[in-house]
Formats: sequence, structure tokens, C-alpha cells
Amino acid sequence: MKIGVLALQGDFREHIEASQACGHKAVAIRREVELNDLDALILPGGESTTIALLARNYNLIEPIRSKISSGLPVYGSCAGMILLADRLVGGVEKQETFGGLDITVKRNAFGRQVDSFEEEIDFAGRRVNGVFIRAPWVEQVGSEVEILATVNSHAVAVRQGSILATSFHPELTGDLSVHTYFFDEICR
Repeated sequence: MKIGVLALQGDFREHIEASQACGHKAVAIRREVELNDLDALILPGGESTTIALLARNYNLIEPIRSKISSGLPVYGSCAGMILLADRLVGGVEKQETFGGLDITVKRNAFGRQVDSFEEEIDFAGRRVNGVFIRAPWVEQVGSEVEILATVNSHAVAVRQGSILATSFHPELTGDLSVHTYFFDEICR
């Protein structure tokens, strides 16, 4: 498969490497034309307001929204989860998202940078190491959203149709379980 990774800011390189390690062609996405002919798109962790601002400046907001609404498989980690959420708590005024995922996300829900942590979690029947860096959590889910993982009773991984989102960073661990789940269960 050809996997696009939004490469405006954040840990896009790690998602490219994880996608390649899973046997897929991965390309950096910085312009609208690069969205053509993708089998899936990954929105990386980073700073959600910065990514959204850069996406607006590079005229990518509407094209990505269109790809999401047309059913392109999309995975977002941390900031990517925020960018996929239809509703935000704790966002900056008029913060844009791509939307498409019927969830309410609380930004920086687990605390500031110094509150970052790692924890073993159950993700869709697999044990994975969750790396939480100024991570969001899901406050509310719509009726079509499946919760795949929780920490302290807060949803930290969700799926709705062709969209997967995690508040943690599997791309930083070397464990390909979440990426494999995305490619095998959602993209195929």
C-alpha cells in the first residue's frame, strides 16, 4: 500500500519508518497533489494547533477533510487524534480540525510535558507500551465509535469506520502492533 504521512510538523519521520517496517511504501505529504493515489493517511503526533495552522497555510485543510469524508483510511496519533476529533475541550479559540471522528477530545488531558509517562495498555486485544506525551483523552464518543483502549477509565484509542486514533505514540516504541492493526484491520 501507499501510505501518506502528513509531514508539516511533529514525528512524521517515525510514522514513515513504521509504515515502511510494515512493508508499505510511505511518502511525506506537504502539498495537495501528494494526497493523490494514497491507500491511507497518517496524522502524526506533534503540536495540533501548529499542524492545523500549517495545513491551512498549505491549503490542505479542505483536501484532507474531503479525503476523510470519502472514506480514505486515516490514523492519527496524539495530535493526530485531536485533528480528527469533531469536538475539542481545551483547544485554543477557533482551533481547526479535519474532523470526521465523532468524539470530544480534551487536549493535554494527562497534564503538561513533565507529566508525560509510559504505561502498558491493552489495545484491541494486544499488550502495547503506550507513550503519553502531553496526551489528550477522549471525553465522549458517538454511537458509531468503538473504544479500543483505556487508561484510568479514559478512552485513549478509538475507531470509527476507516478512522483510527490513539492518544499515545506507538511510533516511538518500535512496537508495530498499532500500525499493523491499522493496515490489516482498517486499510484492507
